[in-house]
Amino acid sequence: MSLPLFAQSVLFINPGRSDEAFWVAASRAMKSAAASLGVSLEVIYAERDHVRTREIARNIIARPPSRRPEYVVLTNDYGTAPELLRAFDGSGIKTFLAYSGIDAPADRILTGRPRERYPDWLGSLEPDSEAAGYLTAKALFAQARAGHAAAIDGRLHLLAIGGDRSTPTSVSRNRGMRRAVVEAGDVTLEQEVYADWKRDKAAEKSDWLYRRYPRARLVWAGNDMMAFGAMKSWKNRGGTPGKDGFFSAVNTSDEAMRAVTQGQLAALAGGHFLAGAWSLVMLYDYAHGKDFRDEGLELERPMFMVFSAADAERYLARFGQGDFSRVDFRRFSRVLNPKRRHYAFGLRQLLDGHG
Repeated sequence: MSLPLFAQSVLFINPGRSDEAFWVAASRAMKSAAASLGVSLEVIYAERDHVRTREIARNIIARPPSRRPEYVVLTNDYGTAPELLRAFDGSGIKTFLAYSGIDAPADRILTGRPRERYPDWLGSLEPDSEAAGYLTAKALFAQARAGHAAAIDGRLHLLAIGGDRSTPTSVSRNRGMRRAVVEAGDVTLEQEVYADWKRDKAAEKSDWLYRRYPRARLVWAGNDMMAFGAMKSWKNRGGTPGKDGFFSAVNTSDEAMRAVTQGQLAALAGGHFLAGAWSLVMLYDYAHGKDFRDEGLELERPMFMVFSAADAERYLARFGQGDFSRVDFRRFSRVLNPKRRHYAFGLRQLLDGHG
């Protein structure tokens, strides 16, 4: 398995903050994939500012041709993708959506499908975010039942803290959570709120939620930072997460993994941080003559796994502090592995040492 001689250039507009665990992990995984594949990668953080995202795009387009990337990887966080795709149209830069694609009907009217209205919009790769919400909720309910968290009415009383109202990832995770509630039959969803993915805002909102719903013993959170904020408020009230309050989260920060091993988090799912790295594999293949059109231009893949305490220990040992340098992403390229008929994108295979 050898690498072709020429390298391609890719720029990732990271929508997160440069000190935000998830988005830092996403960038580190992409850099490891780029190193494996011989791709030149530049990452610019938008710092959770949709206005800054637009400015970054304009600045990229304004660069001299010799300094422009061949490909830009975007997300649809805060619904910015339609405007970004329109901005890059005609610039000569090919675009690819990762993490969150075009889901809202109103956005679809604006963008159409990949390679139609915008010929250089190559496609998208999304984690199955609804599965993340569903799986963490189901695991949370199971742990709460085992911990005898039902109220005197025999039901589990749940509070839900989502990220935001517009990002497709957030919408899908909440939808998955609600599906699990309907299936459970013994769970009452008291209220859903949004905390902008932030620990401090989740702590503030959970504090008054606990006062409003004193029977609630379960908190489903759309990411780990919000779960930690809710756990802090619970502790401030004299509670003990994992004993008299049960919390779930999404993401793979070291802090979240340790919380699983210590029994403080009842449920944790992650793996979607790799969507950017997997996108680089697809773009590498595209640039080297293997179009992913045969698998679909808008792919949604089940990237999430639910972590047991043993899984969390193994993750920390193998990828602690965001070190993915031991992963050989060339194994997943269909150009470099002609016998590979389909892309296989998941964290479990990396955790088990198959990557």
